[in-house]
Parts: sequence; structure tokens; C-alpha cells
Amino acid sequence: MQERITASFNKQGLMDTLGARLTLVQAGEVHITLPFSAHLSQQHGYLHAGAVTSIVDVACGYAALTMAPEGYEVVTAEFKINLLRPALGPAFVAIGKVQNAGKLLTVCTGEVRRLDDDGTVGKAVALIQATIVNVAISG
Repeated sequence: MQERITASFNKQGLMDTLGARLTLVQAGEVHITLPFSAHLSQQHGYLHAGAVTSIVDVACGYAALTMAPEGYEVVTAEFKINLLRPALGPAFVAIGKVQNAGKLLTVCTGEVRRLDDDGTVGKAVALIQATIVNVAISG
């Protein structure tokens, strides 16, 4: 499972562009860490909501993939995100968790939290609920 998720994550151009790293993979849960960069900020100096949303969507997708049947990949069908406070800090961790894995649909929840230099996990800056679809690999 770790190898499958890591290999897939390493093919994600957006995650590479953002500087995101896969930091935990276990059944039903995936963490992605993103260091703050001024290149990813919005006009007030916060981490841009697009970067926040991207890492937590991907964390949920990979959490769903850990539970997907053999011969399936996943894609996001929908999500709803709440941005709770400005994303300020040296780094952030997106945590995606499977809440229910069905035959075709997986419902995940996730959050993005501030991550201090000493590894202390701080307040949530965003919450997400996502529906992920299992898609049969053709070929």
C-alpha cells in the first residue's frame, strides 16, 4: 500500500510544484505536509486557499485509495471545504481520513492544520468533506 500510494503521489505534478510531501500512509489515513512559501501566498501573505484546498483534496483521495479494491484508482467527485482562519505558519499538514468506504464511493473528511518548526500541530485552518469515486483501471 505504501509503495502504491508513494509511486502515485510522486507522479503528481501539482504536489511537486507546491513542494508538498507525503508524510504518513496507513489504511484509511494519509498526511501531506506543505512548507509555507511566499510563492504560494495570497495578497495578505497567507497561504493561498488554492494550495490549502489542493493538499487536503489529495490527502483525502489517497486515503480513499488505501481502501479501494484491487484494480481501481480514485478520482474526486465532489468536496465542500470550510476555511476557518488565515493559514499562517511555517508549514501545514493535511490529514485525509476515510469515514466510509463503499464499493464505488468513499466518503472522506480532512483537515489542514498549522505545523510549527518543532513539529507541534496547531489549530485547524480548513475542514473538508469529500466524495471519492473508485474507477476501474482499464487495460
